[in-house]
Amino acid sequence: MRILVAGATGAVGRRLLPRLVSAGHSVVGLTRTREKAGVIRSFGAEPAVANALDAESVHAAVAAARPDVIVHEMTELTGAADLRRFDRSFASTNRLRTAGTDLLLAAARDNGVRRMVVQSYCGWPYARIGGPIKSETDPLDPEPPREMRRSLDAIKYLEGAVAGSAAPEGVVLRYGAFYASGTGMFDAALVEQIRHRRVPLIGSGDGWWSFVHVEDAAAATVSAVERGAPGIYNIVDDEPAPVRVWLPALAAMLGAKPPLHLPEWLARIVAGDHLVAMMTQARAGANAKAKRDLGWRPAHPSWRQGFAEIAAQQGNHRQAA
Repeated sequence: MRILVAGATGAVGRRLLPRLVSAGHSVVGLTRTREKAGVIRSFGAEPAVANALDAESVHAAVAAARPDVIVHEMTELTGAADLRRFDRSFASTNRLRTAGTDLLLAAARDNGVRRMVVQSYCGWPYARIGGPIKSETDPLDPEPPREMRRSLDAIKYLEGAVAGSAAPEGVVLRYGAFYASGTGMFDAALVEQIRHRRVPLIGSGDGWWSFVHVEDAAAATVSAVERGAPGIYNIVDDEPAPVRVWLPALAAMLGAKPPLHLPEWLARIVAGDHLVAMMTQARAGANAKAKRDLGWRPAHPSWRQGFAEIAAQQGNHRQAA
């Protein structure tokens, strides 16, 4: 198949391109800067440069690529580490989830694209009711904390537009929290904060999280491209866990002391209601549907295994330095 990957040099994109090429697909990687064209070529794909928020630019790129499938992995996460200002941090990504999705869908329809696969998120968007682990049929949060409302609105918009599309047929992948060296949970700034006990355990720590190694996310995306039926899939590992379990475990793996404890009332003042909700009320996701329908199995079935591998690698690099 011929596949256009938008967001080709992002966390998932740079792992997805070589997998698609190795599987025998003809791949075009879309980026907004010409400077990244060489990176895309190094993965065996053809580069295409376009402004994802400009209709003419997007339409021209899709028309030139002539893809059977479009994969939307576009995000803009510069500065997104400041979760105290959640919606402001994700404002650019939210535009890509809304306006960017609309432009890709319009170009796909005009050019006869058969399938569109898009990136969504599994975890805090779920309604904070009932059990801790949710399936794709469970509702999203009808009343999220104020600081997360625009981001959840953007996620709902993306999922509705794509999952509700018949032409192209739409596949939504709700990825868990990413981790890999230098990415997500192992971003250098976050690692240093954990090492210096600046990431506290808030309240009960009963917020449940789902994780996925970025390589496993890329593998699931290949499966969705090749055989995914229209619909929504949680792309997460086999072991969702509450914050009170995974945060102290990660600190220990990094050679840090256990995290300090912060009561909810104080955390609301210091960090905001939304971070308290993420740490004490969030729900995780189940991956049974992705395993069954996509034939996908994470190579890192537990965050414990994946975190430990990366922490050990980083420890070795620190010693070598």
